[in-house]
Amino acid sequence: MQKMAKAYTKSTGVKVQVYYSSDTVAAHLATKYASGDPYTISMVDAKDIYSLAKEHAVDLSKESWVSKTDQAISIDGKTYGFPVSVEARGLIYNATAIEKITGKTFDPKDYSTLTKFKELLKELKAGGMTAPTGVLKEDWSLAAHYLPQVYEEQTDPSAFITKLHDGKVDLNKNAKFTSLMNTFDVLKANNYAASSAVSADREVTEQKLAEGQIAFMFGGNWDWSVINQYKYSKNMGIMPVPQNTSDGSNEKLVGGGSKYFMIDSSDHTSDTQRKEAKAFLNWIVDTKAGQSFIVDDCSMVSPFSNNKLAVSDPLSASVKEYADAKKLIPNYNHLPDDHYTILGADFQKYLAGQENRSDLASSIESYWKTAKVSTVSE
Repeated sequence: MQKMAKAYTKSTGVKVQVYYSSDTVAAHLATKYASGDPYTISMVDAKDIYSLAKEHAVDLSKESWVSKTDQAISIDGKTYGFPVSVEARGLIYNATAIEKITGKTFDPKDYSTLTKFKELLKELKAGGMTAPTGVLKEDWSLAAHYLPQVYEEQTDPSAFITKLHDGKVDLNKNAKFTSLMNTFDVLKANNYAASSAVSADREVTEQKLAEGQIAFMFGGNWDWSVINQYKYSKNMGIMPVPQNTSDGSNEKLVGGGSKYFMIDSSDHTSDTQRKEAKAFLNWIVDTKAGQSFIVDDCSMVSPFSNNKLAVSDPLSASVKEYADAKKLIPNYNHLPDDHYTILGADFQKYLAGQENRSDLASSIESYWKTAKVSTVSE
């Protein structure tokens, strides 16, 4: 982005500076607002748009790019969030490793059910792949990516969360929790690091997947930044989490817009700055240089329909395929900040065999009874 900023300034004459902070978005921006020195454009997560935009962001509803994406964030009918990329999660696979054992072309659609997936794992093990799966032990992977799918696959995720908050959900009797945990149990049982699951190193797991020592790992297209550091197989991709279900959720990835730009609305930002900020967003969407910046330089999947550039890495190629086919289950963007740290620790206990499924369900139910539930109107 810093390289792009210099090129953009040289091309347009508009000075662009890029700043970075390792603090959480909400904490960092709170400091900037308090000091009267907000950024003209801030890159934030979706949940930050919902919590900050009405007070701090410009309404972008009339911008031409709004009609070119279905990932923009609107609140009460006003568009505040400009989507920077599309990310999605599912089961990452190494087709090369699979085909080496099975001797036939791997088509992920053939293994959308847990029953068929288990048959494939059995075949891989019989063919010499002792443990075909890897499970990331990180709390964000377990409780910010896998567990939320239980919420996201509900008919009405927000209503489901409200019921959890009100203590009206018995997860052990919930079809989605049961289905997704059944799949997780299969991944867990076939994990190469099953005996030391909570000490398995992420880089080791991703290296094993990249090089074909294992065939599957739950994750997202962001994992390519780790996988590509190794001698990876070129025939890789992401498939939906296999489930024995008939509602079609096992034919879709979970994902959508990831990282959003919002433009400051305060008196500390001038109208000229806001005008140039809008022009910058249009540059990303409508110019060859802007489109190439997102796809080629940043290796991201563009959320805009007019960007026809092919993405370079196979995981993002999978995501784009599902996104273009409208086969993405939307992210639930209102998880409390402590959701993945608290429930991630509980999920790690489950992964390590230190608690059973009923215990994990109880922990999740207890958490939501005191959690803050979003009331934002989309």
